[in-house]
Amino acid sequence: MKTSFSLVFFIIATNALADDQHSWQAPGPNDSRGPCPGLNTLANHGFLPRDGRNISISTILKAGYEGYHIEAEILTLAAKVGLLTSDQPTTFALNDLKAHGVIEHDASLSRQDVALGDNVRFNETIFSTLANSNPGSDVYNITSAGQVQHARLADSLKNNPNVTNTDTTLFIRSAESAFYLSVMGDPVQGVAPKNFVQIFFREERLPIEEGWKRSSVPINIATVSPMLDLITAASAPWEPTGNNCPGILT
Repeated sequence: MKTSFSLVFFIIATNALADDQHSWQAPGPNDSRGPCPGLNTLANHGFLPRDGRNISISTILKAGYEGYHIEAEILTLAAKVGLLTSDQPTTFALNDLKAHGVIEHDASLSRQDVALGDNVRFNETIFSTLANSNPGSDVYNITSAGQVQHARLADSLKNNPNVTNTDTTLFIRSAESAFYLSVMGDPVQGVAPKNFVQIFFREERLPIEEGWKRSSVPINIATVSPMLDLITAASAPWEPTGNNCPGILT
Protein backbone atom coordinates (compact mmCIF):
# COMPACT_ATOMS: atom_id res chain seq x y z
CA MET A 1 0.00 0.00 0.00
CA LYS A 2 2.82 2.36 0.89
CA THR A 3 4.56 1.48 -2.36
CA SER A 4 1.44 2.26 -4.41
CA PHE A 5 0.92 5.56 -2.63
CA SER A 6 4.55 6.53 -3.18
CA LEU A 7 4.31 5.67 -6.87
CA VAL A 8 1.17 7.74 -7.33
CA PHE A 9 2.74 10.67 -5.48
CA PHE A 10 5.86 10.43 -7.66
CA ILE A 11 3.79 10.48 -10.86
CA ILE A 12 1.74 13.47 -9.70
CA ALA A 13 4.86 15.36 -8.63
CA THR A 14 6.62 14.59 -11.91
CA ASN A 15 3.65 15.78 -13.98
CA ALA A 16 3.36 18.95 -11.91
CA LEU A 17 7.06 19.66 -12.44
CA ALA A 18 6.70 19.14 -16.19
CA ASP A 19 3.69 21.44 -16.32
CA ASP A 20 5.50 24.12 -14.36
CA GLN A 21 8.56 23.80 -16.57
CA HIS A 22 6.49 24.61 -19.64
CA SER A 23 3.90 26.92 -18.14
CA TRP A 24 3.30 30.15 -20.04
CA GLN A 25 5.24 33.19 -18.89
CA ALA A 26 5.06 36.60 -20.50
CA PRO A 27 8.44 37.79 -21.80
CA GLY A 28 10.30 40.29 -19.68
CA PRO A 29 11.49 43.70 -20.92
CA ASN A 30 14.97 42.36 -21.70
CA ASP A 31 13.88 39.14 -23.38
CA SER A 32 14.31 38.76 -27.12
CA ARG A 33 11.23 38.17 -29.25
CA GLY A 34 10.79 38.34 -33.01
CA PRO A 35 8.20 38.39 -35.78
CA CYS A 36 7.40 34.65 -35.58
CA PRO A 37 4.54 33.85 -33.18
CA GLY A 38 5.38 30.14 -33.32
CA LEU A 39 8.91 30.62 -31.99
CA ASN A 40 7.84 33.33 -29.53
CA THR A 41 5.28 30.91 -28.12
CA LEU A 42 7.87 28.17 -27.69
CA ALA A 43 10.04 30.65 -25.75
CA ASN A 44 7.10 31.80 -23.63
CA HIS A 45 6.52 28.16 -22.65
CA GLY A 46 10.18 27.35 -22.04
CA PHE A 47 10.67 24.95 -24.93
CA LEU A 48 13.14 27.51 -26.26
CA PRO A 49 15.27 29.62 -23.90
CA ARG A 50 12.86 32.00 -22.22
CA ASP A 51 15.15 34.94 -22.89
CA GLY A 52 14.96 34.15 -26.62
CA ARG A 53 18.74 34.07 -27.07
CA ASN A 54 21.49 31.60 -27.96
CA ILE A 55 19.19 29.45 -30.05
CA SER A 56 20.92 26.75 -32.06
CA ILE A 57 19.60 24.48 -34.80
CA SER A 58 19.41 21.53 -32.42
CA THR A 59 17.53 23.68 -29.89
CA ILE A 60 14.94 24.60 -32.53
CA LEU A 61 14.48 20.98 -33.62
CA LYS A 62 14.00 19.75 -30.06
CA ALA A 63 11.60 22.57 -29.15
CA GLY A 64 9.52 22.15 -32.31
CA TYR A 65 9.12 18.44 -31.68
CA GLU A 66 8.36 18.69 -27.97
CA GLY A 67 6.07 21.68 -28.22
CA TYR A 68 4.26 21.09 -31.52
CA HIS A 69 5.16 17.53 -32.65
CA ILE A 70 6.87 18.95 -35.74
CA GLU A 71 9.51 16.61 -37.11
CA ALA A 72 13.05 17.75 -37.92
CA GLU A 73 12.57 17.41 -41.68
CA ILE A 74 10.23 20.41 -41.58
CA LEU A 75 12.34 22.69 -39.38
CA THR A 76 15.94 22.02 -40.34
CA LEU A 77 16.12 24.28 -43.40
CA ALA A 78 14.26 27.14 -41.69
CA ALA A 79 16.57 26.89 -38.67
CA LYS A 80 19.65 27.01 -40.91
CA VAL A 81 18.31 30.04 -42.76
CA GLY A 82 17.57 31.69 -39.41
CA LEU A 83 21.29 31.63 -38.63
CA LEU A 84 21.85 33.99 -41.55
CA THR A 85 20.19 36.75 -39.54
CA SER A 86 22.73 36.48 -36.70
CA ASP A 87 26.27 37.74 -36.25
CA GLN A 88 26.99 34.57 -34.25
CA PRO A 89 28.20 31.47 -36.14
CA THR A 90 25.97 28.84 -34.53
CA THR A 91 23.16 30.64 -32.69
CA PHE A 92 20.65 33.45 -33.12
CA ALA A 93 18.23 35.46 -31.02
CA LEU A 94 14.54 35.67 -31.84
CA ASN A 95 14.79 39.39 -32.52
CA ASP A 96 17.45 38.71 -35.17
CA LEU A 97 14.72 37.17 -37.34
CA LYS A 98 13.29 40.63 -38.01
CA ALA A 99 15.92 41.09 -40.75
CA HIS A 100 13.91 41.68 -43.90
CA GLY A 101 14.42 39.37 -46.85
CA VAL A 102 15.67 36.28 -45.02
CA ILE A 103 12.69 34.64 -43.32
CA GLU A 104 10.64 37.73 -42.39
CA HIS A 105 8.45 38.88 -45.27
CA ASP A 106 5.81 41.35 -46.38
CA ALA A 107 2.06 40.59 -46.24
CA SER A 108 2.40 38.95 -42.83
CA LEU A 109 -0.67 37.62 -41.04
CA SER A 110 0.10 39.57 -37.87
CA ARG A 111 2.91 42.09 -38.46
CA GLN A 112 3.31 45.26 -40.52
CA ASP A 113 5.52 45.34 -43.57
CA VAL A 114 8.92 46.64 -42.52
CA ALA A 115 8.64 49.56 -44.98
CA LEU A 116 5.41 50.65 -43.27
CA GLY A 117 6.23 50.23 -39.60
CA ASP A 118 6.94 47.66 -36.88
CA ASN A 119 7.59 44.22 -38.37
CA VAL A 120 8.29 42.59 -34.98
CA ARG A 121 5.34 43.20 -32.67
CA PHE A 122 1.84 41.80 -33.07
CA ASN A 123 -0.54 44.19 -34.85
CA GLU A 124 -4.26 43.72 -34.22
CA THR A 125 -5.28 45.70 -37.30
CA ILE A 126 -3.20 43.44 -39.54
CA PHE A 127 -4.42 40.33 -37.74
CA SER A 128 -8.08 41.32 -38.15
CA THR A 129 -8.00 39.98 -41.71
CA LEU A 130 -7.38 36.48 -40.35
CA ALA A 131 -9.42 36.95 -37.18
CA ASN A 132 -12.56 37.90 -39.12
CA SER A 133 -12.19 35.31 -41.89
CA ASN A 134 -14.53 32.37 -42.50
CA PRO A 135 -17.56 34.16 -40.97
CA GLY A 136 -20.33 32.01 -39.55
CA SER A 137 -17.93 29.23 -38.59
CA ASP A 138 -15.96 28.51 -35.44
CA VAL A 139 -12.99 27.14 -37.39
CA TYR A 140 -10.43 28.29 -39.94
CA ASN A 141 -9.68 26.01 -42.85
CA ILE A 142 -7.61 25.72 -46.02
CA THR A 143 -9.98 27.85 -48.07
CA SER A 144 -10.13 30.66 -45.53
CA ALA A 145 -6.34 30.54 -45.11
CA GLY A 146 -5.88 31.06 -48.85
CA GLN A 147 -8.39 33.90 -48.91
CA VAL A 148 -6.61 35.63 -46.03
CA GLN A 149 -3.27 35.35 -47.82
CA HIS A 150 -4.79 36.88 -50.94
CA ALA A 151 -6.29 39.77 -48.95
CA ARG A 152 -3.11 40.45 -46.99
CA LEU A 153 -1.02 40.56 -50.16
CA ALA A 154 -3.53 42.87 -51.83
CA ASP A 155 -3.21 45.23 -48.86
CA SER A 156 0.59 45.21 -49.08
CA LEU A 157 0.55 45.77 -52.83
CA LYS A 158 -1.76 48.72 -52.33
CA ASN A 159 0.12 50.40 -49.49
CA ASN A 160 3.75 49.33 -49.75
CA PRO A 161 5.64 50.65 -52.80
CA ASN A 162 8.64 48.50 -51.80
CA VAL A 163 6.74 45.25 -51.37
CA THR A 164 8.65 42.00 -51.82
CA ASN A 165 6.41 39.46 -53.55
CA THR A 166 8.18 36.47 -55.09
CA ASP A 167 7.75 32.73 -55.54
CA THR A 168 9.74 32.26 -52.35
CA THR A 169 7.62 34.62 -50.27
CA LEU A 170 4.48 32.90 -51.55
CA PHE A 171 5.92 29.56 -50.43
CA ILE A 172 6.82 30.92 -46.99
CA ARG A 173 3.41 32.53 -46.48
CA SER A 174 1.60 29.32 -47.47
CA ALA A 175 3.87 27.26 -45.22
CA GLU A 176 3.07 29.57 -42.31
CA SER A 177 -0.65 29.18 -42.94
CA ALA A 178 -0.25 25.40 -43.04
CA PHE A 179 1.68 25.70 -39.78
CA TYR A 180 -1.05 27.46 -37.77
CA LEU A 181 -3.74 25.13 -39.11
CA SER A 182 -1.61 22.08 -38.28
CA VAL A 183 -0.32 23.13 -34.86
CA MET A 184 -3.56 24.61 -33.57
CA GLY A 185 -5.86 22.09 -35.26
CA ASP A 186 -5.83 19.02 -37.47
CA PRO A 187 -2.59 18.54 -39.46
CA VAL A 188 -4.32 16.17 -41.87
CA GLN A 189 -7.59 17.99 -42.57
CA GLY A 190 -6.24 21.54 -42.19
CA VAL A 191 -8.98 22.74 -39.84
CA ALA A 192 -8.29 24.66 -36.62
CA PRO A 193 -10.60 26.17 -33.97
CA LYS A 194 -10.71 29.94 -34.24
CA ASN A 195 -10.27 30.52 -30.51
CA PHE A 196 -7.07 28.43 -30.46
CA VAL A 197 -5.58 30.29 -33.42
CA GLN A 198 -6.50 33.70 -32.02
CA ILE A 199 -4.95 32.97 -28.63
CA PHE A 200 -1.84 31.64 -30.36
CA PHE A 201 -1.34 34.84 -32.37
CA ARG A 202 -2.56 37.43 -29.89
CA GLU A 203 -1.05 36.05 -26.68
CA GLU A 204 1.69 33.82 -28.11
CA ARG A 205 0.42 31.14 -25.76
CA LEU A 206 -0.56 27.50 -26.19
CA PRO A 207 -4.32 27.45 -25.41
CA ILE A 208 -4.02 24.47 -23.09
CA GLU A 209 -6.55 25.85 -20.61
CA GLU A 210 -9.07 26.14 -23.46
CA GLY A 211 -8.64 22.49 -24.47
CA TRP A 212 -5.76 22.51 -26.96
CA LYS A 213 -3.51 19.46 -27.06
CA ARG A 214 -0.29 18.77 -28.93
CA SER A 215 -1.10 16.90 -32.12
CA SER A 216 -0.96 13.12 -31.82
CA VAL A 217 -0.14 13.06 -35.54
CA PRO A 218 3.45 14.07 -36.35
CA ILE A 219 3.63 17.20 -38.48
CA ASN A 220 6.01 16.42 -41.32
CA ILE A 221 6.48 16.78 -45.07
CA ALA A 222 3.81 14.19 -45.76
CA THR A 223 1.16 16.25 -43.94
CA VAL A 224 2.35 19.77 -44.72
CA SER A 225 3.13 19.51 -48.46
CA PRO A 226 -0.39 18.75 -49.70
CA MET A 227 -1.89 21.35 -47.37
CA LEU A 228 0.62 23.95 -48.53
CA ASP A 229 -0.28 23.29 -52.17
CA LEU A 230 -4.01 23.59 -51.44
CA ILE A 231 -3.55 26.85 -49.53
CA THR A 232 -1.46 28.27 -52.36
CA ALA A 233 -4.16 27.34 -54.86
CA ALA A 234 -6.83 28.90 -52.62
CA SER A 235 -4.86 32.17 -52.55
CA ALA A 236 -4.97 32.56 -56.34
CA PRO A 237 -4.80 34.54 -58.51
CA TRP A 238 -1.18 35.37 -57.78
CA GLU A 239 1.80 36.61 -59.73
CA PRO A 240 5.17 38.02 -58.65
CA THR A 241 5.19 41.80 -58.42
CA GLY A 242 6.93 44.71 -56.74
CA ASN A 243 10.49 45.72 -56.01
CA ASN A 244 12.11 42.44 -55.06
CA CYS A 245 15.26 42.55 -52.96
CA PRO A 246 18.38 40.75 -54.14
CA GLY A 247 18.51 38.64 -50.96
CA ILE A 248 17.14 35.29 -49.89
CA LEU A 249 13.52 36.07 -50.74
CA THR A 250 13.91 36.28 -54.52
